Amino acid sequence: MKVFESLCKLVSTAQATSSSQFNPFSLLPGLFTLTPLTTVAQRTIQRGTSPLDPLVLAPGLHLQPTANDLHKDEYPACAALTSGNVFRVENPATVYFLQRVGRTGCLTDLKVSAQASSPSRFLPTLDEALASLGYYAAAGCSVFAAQRVYALDDIWGLFFISNLILIRLVNFVVLRRRSQPGWFGAPEPGVQGHLFILLSQDRWVRIRGSVDDLKALTSGTWLGEPTTLETFFGAVAKLLVYANVAVAGSATDAGVCTIVAMLLVNGGLLALDNLRIRSLNMYGRTMEAVGEPKRYFRRKDLAVHLIRESGRDDWAVAMGLIVKNRASTVESEGITVIM
Repeated sequence: MKVFESLCKLVSTAQATSSSQFNPFSLLPGLFTLTPLTTVAQRTIQRGTSPLDPLVLAPGLHLQPTANDLHKDEYPACAALTSGNVFRVENPATVYFLQRVGRTGCLTDLKVSAQASSPSRFLPTLDEALASLGYYAAAGCSVFAAQRVYALDDIWGLFFISNLILIRLVNFVVLRRRSQPGWFGAPEPGVQGHLFILLSQDRWVRIRGSVDDLKALTSGTWLGEPTTLETFFGAVAKLLVYANVAVAGSATDAGVCTIVAMLLVNGGLLALDNLRIRSLNMYGRTMEAVGEPKRYFRRKDLAVHLIRESGRDDWAVAMGLIVKNRASTVESEGITVIM
């Protein structure tokens, strides 16, 4: 009976509002939701999915599945200084993190460590949890807004918020299914690695750590291709986002103000949290910066410095940092040159 009474009330409200004058202000919740901001996607690519995701309602939430495209299709060249092999960084999430921490004309040092005691692939440390206070506050703000709209007896406003929660829930399930560990190459237990990466805009990054940890963060991809079922539910979530624009048109002015305030506050809190993230957590591994970036005035100076540290220059030749006819200039300094 309660469900029937609610449906009758919903229909009567729709009939009452259909004859009223159109209010352009009621379109703001839907337009703010469709704003092409990548705040939610940035949070996802740096921290993965979280059970709290359905409660964090912010502008651009429909773009969460596009988190895998934030690296702008860049797959930078990468050299293993210990073996001389040259390949590419294939993991989009790692590339995006390297783009964030890299500085033009500087060499940024990173380290990769395993989280042996982590029961979850994306379990944050205490410092990261403190840095995510804004994320938790955004979830609380959404709950408060839903309670406020319910107290206003705004059925359409409550339906709008419930629809957003459903969209986030669908995306959470789909992305969690797609983010299963994939191909990492052959295991090399106990072997230490040393990678040098050439990014766009003359950003240079050096990563140290266990070879198995380095492979887990640089090879493969963190999001697999969606299955037919996952593609279907992703399409349904997109349709619900656009349908919400019409739903918001029937909400009360007080409900509209509450929803708009919730979206703006949550968007700001999430953006601040993204700026405070200083490490990448994935598959039980952590990648973080070590020290301050070191500036070089020429690429040649950088290449010579790394050749002296690694004791070989085959990787530098393969990456185009030096040419073969200059190998004799570094060989005279006691450095093994492999052509």
